[in-house]
Amino acid sequence: MEPDTYKFGNQEYKMNIKDKQEIPMEWGGMLVVYNCIVGGAIDARFIPAIVKGIMDRMEQGPLTGSYARDVRVCIYDGKMHPVDSNEISFRLAARNAFSTAFRDANPKVLEPVYDVEILLPGDCMGGVQSDLQGRRGIMMDMSSANGMERVKARIPLKEMSSYSTSLSSISGGRASFSMKFSSYELVPADVQAQLLKEYEESKQDED
Repeated sequence: MEPDTYKFGNQEYKMNIKDKQEIPMEWGGMLVVYNCIVGGAIDARFIPAIVKGIMDRMEQGPLTGSYARDVRVCIYDGKMHPVDSNEISFRLAARNAFSTAFRDANPKVLEPVYDVEILLPGDCMGGVQSDLQGRRGIMMDMSSANGMERVKARIPLKEMSSYSTSLSSISGGRASFSMKFSSYELVPADVQAQLLKEYEESKQDED
């Protein structure tokens, strides 16, 4: 059963849901749109333009430039002008409204995390473990096979940059690794803050 009460800021609104759209996103996730317009505040012909504007900002990403996923939107009020109202205007308005609402909703940044398996000589274990810790890696398992050590860890993809070079340097070229996508996980608060700062700075540079 769909909820009929939603909280925006510090105020709760009871919504009269007229219809619901579930839109799979090509880049992953889902957009769920509830049409809660009453009294003809926005003509039904402009709803598709509003949805397109929301999808524009979801794809571009209002937080860090990366796409947003699994979002629920309630369209509950607005204004029309008999002359100036058109699809482009509502699409742009929806883009701006979504950007503001998305930031105010306290969103979290997810990052891809990979399962990494490393095969290495035992005398390199200390250096490899230290390097993994510096990459926000989590050790999952250790075992021995054919005179070599096998380490399984989970490491954010962002931290895998130049790992091949680093591992080769630590082991003298005697270690190897493989990696496979595992899941999306929340980034730590300090990493999210840094990503937001870098994105805002890049936007200012473009302006």
